[in-house]
Amino acid sequence: MESAVASHGDGLVAKLAQLVCEEFRLLSGVCGEVGHLRDEVAVMNAALRRFSEADESAVDHFVREWMNQVRELAYDAEDCIDVFLLRISYSPPRAAAGAFGRAWRRLVTAWPRRRLAVDIRKLRARARAVSERRARYGIDGHALPRAVWFVPDHATVPPSCTVRGQQQLVGIDDLVRRLSAAVLAKSPDKLTSDNLPDASLKVFSVVGFAGLGKTTLAMEVCRSLEEGFDCQAIVSVSQAFNAGKDLGGLLKQLLRKVVRVASDHSQDDGDDVDELATTLGQLLHGKRYLIVIDDVWSIAAWEAIQTVLPDNKCSSRIIVTTRMEHVARACSSASLEEDYYIHRIKPLRFEDAKKLFTDTVFGHQQDCPEHLVETMQRILTRCCGLPLAIVCIGRLMAGYRSPGGAEMWTRISNSIGSQMQNNPTLEGMRQIITLSYNHLPHHLRACMMYLSIFPEDYAIGKNRLLYRWIAEGLVFEQRGLTLMEVAEAYFDELVSRSMIQPPHVEPYGKAPKCRVHDAMLDVAVSKALESNFVSFLVGDGTSYGGTVRRLSIQSDDIIASDNMDSTDFSHVRSLTTFRPKGNRKLLDKLAEFSLLRVLDLQGCKDLQNHHMKHVCRLFLLRFLGLNGTDITELPAQINRLQHLQSTFAGCSCSGSWA
Repeated sequence: MESAVASHGDGLVAKLAQLVCEEFRLLSGVCGEVGHLRDEVAVMNAALRRFSEADESAVDHFVREWMNQVRELAYDAEDCIDVFLLRISYSPPRAAAGAFGRAWRRLVTAWPRRRLAVDIRKLRARARAVSERRARYGIDGHALPRAVWFVPDHATVPPSCTVRGQQQLVGIDDLVRRLSAAVLAKSPDKLTSDNLPDASLKVFSVVGFAGLGKTTLAMEVCRSLEEGFDCQAIVSVSQAFNAGKDLGGLLKQLLRKVVRVASDHSQDDGDDVDELATTLGQLLHGKRYLIVIDDVWSIAAWEAIQTVLPDNKCSSRIIVTTRMEHVARACSSASLEEDYYIHRIKPLRFEDAKKLFTDTVFGHQQDCPEHLVETMQRILTRCCGLPLAIVCIGRLMAGYRSPGGAEMWTRISNSIGSQMQNNPTLEGMRQIITLSYNHLPHHLRACMMYLSIFPEDYAIGKNRLLYRWIAEGLVFEQRGLTLMEVAEAYFDELVSRSMIQPPHVEPYGKAPKCRVHDAMLDVAVSKALESNFVSFLVGDGTSYGGTVRRLSIQSDDIIASDNMDSTDFSHVRSLTTFRPKGNRKLLDKLAEFSLLRVLDLQGCKDLQNHHMKHVCRLFLLRFLGLNGTDITELPAQINRLQHLQSTFAGCSCSGSWA
């Protein structure tokens, strides 16, 4: 009996010893497992890249679903690696050194190590299942044909093909002259009821389809009339414009451009619309001004804007651009002289379209080679005279100007299809822009999708964008270049391909800002949602594509809703808000964003000094944007953020950076 008990006890001890050994191996092998996991992530990303370079017509629903599963697996594996950095490898300042310190670290990280080891096992099991699924359904990336537009990463648009200056004005010279003359004229032949010259405010409308060059026309008119007006300003109005929330922001833009202040912290920092409108009226008193209100979508938006623009009886002028004929009529001063106040921009004539295309592809005043003329004519017919479509396709074709490129011209021409020719709508434009997007090298696609984070018509600070790309790991090292220099090259490449509008120089040495055309942004948003690259909180609802990885806040309404309570923020890598108010509920949850790399709260007035204690615990943070907030002090604990690379904190912050 005793021997049986002893034997049973020995067996129990042996099992316990075996369990302890397995637990020890489990805990001690975490570092090696994380290394293997990094390799797995690299292979998964390579597989995704290969499939993304395939012809879309050959990628069926099975392949797309499998790619989504691999993508989510790669995201989760990267999160697991970040957890390792955060919970285990992170060594806080003033940590105990020596053998005792190492032993203490092992003790306090035992439970996180165990959880991480279990998570890695689960990820490996998922990876095996995904791999087996691929074999089971016959998904083979090697068997898929590459897209006709695929080019290696090193292929770029030749610098000589960059469209600048007068080349962008092809076909609209006469319209520029007519509109400029009408805007500049002071109407001395028209008299008021008091028999005085009419010096009242006049409004001109430019109306036309997306991509016709309305904004380019208005900006060129402003440039040509600089000496005819005391001050000028150009502001954009998005489709989602809400007078109650956005009118104050538009007034602030006008004030900054009218006064041309040297600092973001100026007299326009208030939020009261009446006060801002009064200040604007005072600054414009006795001055002849020219203001462009770009991209107005509704009569209601115009009526709200019109109420804050003063008629100072100085023959001031406003130019409104819109896609809507009825909006153009409502905005303009047209009565019996409709053609004088409403300027309808039309598609380019074939000869003008041909000139724009050849300037884009071959350089200014260069002709198309004979062997490409027929294909060029087919392409231009399908672009329907839309400058944006012509430039996009032209930049794409510029990489195939050699005699051997004729076949590629034909293949790309055939891939455009006749949709634009049969139905020149935004959907047809989208097809051409998607073609240009698909032609981008792999690393530029991610940078282009990243632009979807920013709202429509938003002026994006160039440096802010480049530092965010770097912080997100979208910029890859190149020998002999800094990451910032590589990011600059990425940016210039997207500009040269007309995916980003060229940045305009700000006054007083401010960093340049750029914009993305609405049609380009629409494609970027579609691609980002398709790959769960970005999730949005917008005015008409929540756009979640599964686990939230990057979150863009573009509405006050949703922030206050119950969605915030049910959302898991533990996987969010990037958080950006574009609303000054309504963020308090979100800010109180900052501690839940444990894997956050980018925190951009520029202009967020709800952010207070006490929120910084949560920020100082985001140990993986690489980018911190605080410009335009009410933060007055950076706590000393911010030194604990060992991965922090860039901080945009404005000039009102003070603090210790020992």
